[in-house]
Amino acid sequence: MTALRRTLGTPPNAWLVNAEEADITRSPLPQRRISLTTDTKKLHVDLNKTACLVVDMQNDFCHPDGWLASIGVDVGPARAPIGPLARLLPTLRQAEVPVIWVNWGNRPDLLNIGAGLRHVYNPTGEGVGLNDPLPKNGALVLAKDSWAAAVVEELEQTPTDIRVDKYRMSGFWDTPLDSILRNLGRTTLLFAGVNADQCVMATLQDANFLGYDCVLLRDCTATTSPDYCFQATIYNVNQCFGFVTDSGSILQAVKN
Repeated sequence: MTALRRTLGTPPNAWLVNAEEADITRSPLPQRRISLTTDTKKLHVDLNKTACLVVDMQNDFCHPDGWLASIGVDVGPARAPIGPLARLLPTLRQAEVPVIWVNWGNRPDLLNIGAGLRHVYNPTGEGVGLNDPLPKNGALVLAKDSWAAAVVEELEQTPTDIRVDKYRMSGFWDTPLDSILRNLGRTTLLFAGVNADQCVMATLQDANFLGYDCVLLRDCTATTSPDYCFQATIYNVNQCFGFVTDSGSILQAVKN
């Protein structure tokens, strides 16, 4: 009998096949267990079931020439996660934990963007809104492949990273994110990025509703909203949606 070969799918969601047989049992990946200290309890995690979602660390939200800065928002707080993420992400990659960049990347015609979304940060309709040129460099606000939508240059992206364009506050709505995570067999999600109380929280909540286990990385997450918004986010994650830890706990656990 010809040996079965893994040719179809991405492990662990893969079949072993030859001309006569198909093994669709989908053998699980071996467990790689680590333990984390969180705000509420000690947490045991399998690295082979874990992915890291980095939300909206883009020029429009974090760069002094980006969209929010151009309309008078202090983006200093949004830059706070850059250092912790720059230290954490290489370790996660080395541990074969997928890094997934979940970023706004709108269509040129905005045909899938409703009026309510276009109203955000442009309430009069007369200011700089989605896909409009930025005052300082003409880049189109959050348009796919524009400088404005690019990840800040301080955060390295590698060929093994996964990129998902989103079109709502939540990274799950109208995107392939859920399908990608299920194909990879990733059920524990680490959350980072901006803004904590907006796109990060919306994505985390949807993940929770879909049955994922959610871990918010406090020092890798920030917001340009008032501090009470950040504190409310931390409270709600701990109370309702998952766990809160920091990058130091992840680094220590992975390296040990």
